[in-house]
This record gives sequence, C-alpha cells and structure tokens, in this order.
Amino acid sequence: MSRGLRRAVGAALAAAALTVGLGACGSGDEAPAPPAEVVLNRGQDSSMPFRTDAEGEVLLDVTTAAPGVSWGSPGSESAVVSLFVDNTYATDVVIPASFPIKRSLALGHLAAGDHTLRAQFAADRSPQAAASARLTGFTFRTVTPQDNGYQALAHAPVVYGRTTPLSAATAGGAGAAAAADPLAGGPFQNAITDTPLLAFHSEAPTAISGHRLLTYSMVWSNEDSGTSTPALMAQWGRTTDIEWTYQVEIDAAGNAIPGSAVIQGPDHATQPFTGRYEGGHPVLGTCTLNNGMCQNPDGPMRFALSAADTLDPSADAREREMDRNPWTYWVMSQEVAREGKVDEDKTPNSITKISDPRNYLYLIIRKSTVGPPNTENSWVGLSVGVRLSGNGETYRSNKIYPLWAIARDTPAATAVELPPGTVAEDISTIEATRVVGAGVDRGARIKVDSIERAFLLGPDGQPQQSFLFTPAKATLSQAAPTATLFRRPQGGS
Repeated sequence: MSRGLRRAVGAALAAAALTVGLGACGSGDEAPAPPAEVVLNRGQDSSMPFRTDAEGEVLLDVTTAAPGVSWGSPGSESAVVSLFVDNTYATDVVIPASFPIKRSLALGHLAAGDHTLRAQFAADRSPQAAASARLTGFTFRTVTPQDNGYQALAHAPVVYGRTTPLSAATAGGAGAAAAADPLAGGPFQNAITDTPLLAFHSEAPTAISGHRLLTYSMVWSNEDSGTSTPALMAQWGRTTDIEWTYQVEIDAAGNAIPGSAVIQGPDHATQPFTGRYEGGHPVLGTCTLNNGMCQNPDGPMRFALSAADTLDPSADAREREMDRNPWTYWVMSQEVAREGKVDEDKTPNSITKISDPRNYLYLIIRKSTVGPPNTENSWVGLSVGVRLSGNGETYRSNKIYPLWAIARDTPAATAVELPPGTVAEDISTIEATRVVGAGVDRGARIKVDSIERAFLLGPDGQPQQSFLFTPAKATLSQAAPTATLFRRPQGGS
C-alpha cells in the first residue's frame, strides 16, 4: 500500500470496544464503531453503519474465515459473502479457508457522511457444505482526491465472474474433477475454481509530460485452460494466473484520455474498451477459461478487490504480490490437488501434472538478454538448476523441455521440483544455464544479476522465510552456457 494513501475512517475492534473519533468531521461526533465480529449462518445477513469524513474512494479491510471450509475439499470449497453499500451490490468475497485471511476490498466512490454496509451469506453461490462465515477486523478507509494514490483507485476496474462452461477436454482435468459439483461450469463457478484473490496496479509515464499509464492486474487461484500446470511452475513459479486486465492513460488532472482504455481479451489480445462505467470504474467480465476479459459481463458474481498496491514490473516480479499474501500459495496448492493436477504416481517429467507444491524451491531471478533480441520464433532463455548435498543429480526448473525456460527479462519467478522432504540446508548449489528455447541460436548472451528470493513452502502450504538474496553476477554464452549463482559454504548453513 502506498504511503500517504490512507485516511482512516474506522478501526477494527478488539474484544473491548474501541471508538475512533474523526476530528476532520468538525462536529465532535464519534464515528460508528464496527462490531468486533460478524458471524453469518447460511442465508443470514447483518448490517453495520460506517462514516466517511470526506468524499472519495472507500476501501474495506476485513479478516475472513469459514468454519469447516477448505478450498481443497469438494463440496466445501468456500463460503461466499456478498457485500452491499447503501443497498447497492459492491462485491462478493469468496472465503476459501477456516483460518483467518485478511482481504482488502473496494466499496466504490462514496460521498462524505453516514453509510451502511450489509453483509449477506450468499447461499445461492456457496457450496452446500459451507454453513457459516466469520468476519472480523473491519477497517474502513477513505482515499480522497487530494491523497496520493487516489487516481489509481478511481480508475480501477470491477470484474464480474466467469460463466464459460467447464469441460474435461478443455479444463485439464478440472472439468472432470468438478463434474458432479452443482456450481461447476455455471454462473457461480468462481466460488470453486479460478477465483480472484488479489488485485494491484502499476504506473508508468507516457510520451506526454504529466500523463501516466495505469495498468491493472489480478491474481486468480488457477486457470482452467491455457498454459499447462508444470509449465506454469517452470516459467512463472506458481500455478495461479496473474494477468493484466485493464489499462488507461490519464492526464495530469487524473482524467482518462478518450480512446486510451484497453482490456486484455481472449487469446491475450489487446482490445479497446467500449463497455460501461460506474463513475470512473470500468465494468469488465471474465469470459475465457484462462481469465480473459470481455466488454459486457453476464455473470452474477462481482469482484471489487482493492487495487491500491503498486508494483513496478521492471523492478519486481508480479509474484511479489503473492509473497505479500502468503495464503495465496495455500489456495493455489489446494486447487491443483483438488482438480487432479498433482501427480500422485510421480511420473518423471510429466507434461500435465506437477508434484506436491511443497516439494518445490521458489525463486526470483533478475536477468537480461544481450545481443540479438528474442522473438517469438527464435529465443534463448534461462533454466535454473539445483544440486543437493550428497546427491549427484541436478534438478532443473524446465525439466527436459527447452520451451519451459525463462525468456522474459523482467525479474522472473520460477520453481524447481526437489525430492520430498528437502529443506533449505540441503541445497548445495544453484546454477543458471542458457537454453535455446526456439529457433536457431543467434548468439545472444544472458546476463544474470541476482537471485531475488528463494523459499520452500512449509507443511501448512505457505512460504517459509526466504533464505537467499544475493548478487549473482554471471554471463551465459554459447561458449560458457552454465554458471554457478550460489554455493553453500562448506560446514555452513
């Protein structure tokens, strides 16, 4: 969250009531105190007042949990709570776990004054075994036009859920695994598959002084079509789907430049946005099995996730957003297991299934290609190799497949499958190898700058602390395609 972004208009309560006064209101009145806890049984709703001290974009932080729910368990994957502001539908919250998860949601542009938030257990879109939902830690924040970060929130999209039918043929096993689920393939499928988890944005200057290009991205729990699961791990270091959804140029005053708005449509094609807006917020729909956007949503599920987090893709891998929300790794692991994408038979070099996600080392490598530029049909990439103490084998991120090497030159995440039970202290060396991914080798070199992070998942499926951030200067060439990036000191840990 950008500094200076927040103007508190409420606060979470501990067991004892805590009242937050809003001096900016000038009236001396106390802000309505949110409840310490809201428990919704199936079909119930609950309302609470809140106050904004100024007009602006309002965000809600709330901690969610649903007893008996687990994203990996068919029939009890989630509990869905729908939120309404002043009786206007704002967003759905898909709660995938019984343990607490903090979510940040966008309630839209609201006038200064008193408002009502209503939370409803959405029985029509919740799996049958979900019986209740628990909401705590309500914090309302207003971002005004004078605050840093306002323009990014004011243009953030609202994304409606997917209604594209699932099938076993196109969903890589998800359709078959979910065939008996009444929510599978229907208008509420995001309650059990490919659910939106996070949103964020990036900003870049344009050729016109004072103008900025805002790009909005979303993290989904998986994609039911597109890149294969093992290729996702090799090339992107996760099985979630992270895609940009909407892009717009704004002027120095924060106004959208007419004709500049585009979306990422089916087949990753950039399309002009011609759909409707709610104020400054474009309304998009998810219309493909790999989460492409469309203009006129027809789904009944709505997701307004806070896009306040800023990420510079030239400086940081997009997976850093997941690192800041470690529960997302647990959700991704649960989904691929439930959908039959984890290979229980441990088939070597499977092109359709992965090992248990807890068996992987998750890395971010900073590198660049020097010389003839990569093209779609001719490129060189990087493969990461890991060796373990007392083990002569080299475990490679791209397995035996050149097309699974890393081609992009932004900080890049990847994952290397290791034997079950491997711990960080077992890793003796990490190396990088230049790989001809496609076409002919035109002699480009790959410069490696650093390993930005390296961690394993713990028994709970969430990241352990990164054990490595190190400069790793190396140049990979035709003549010298491999270099060691990290070597554990002998006798050290």
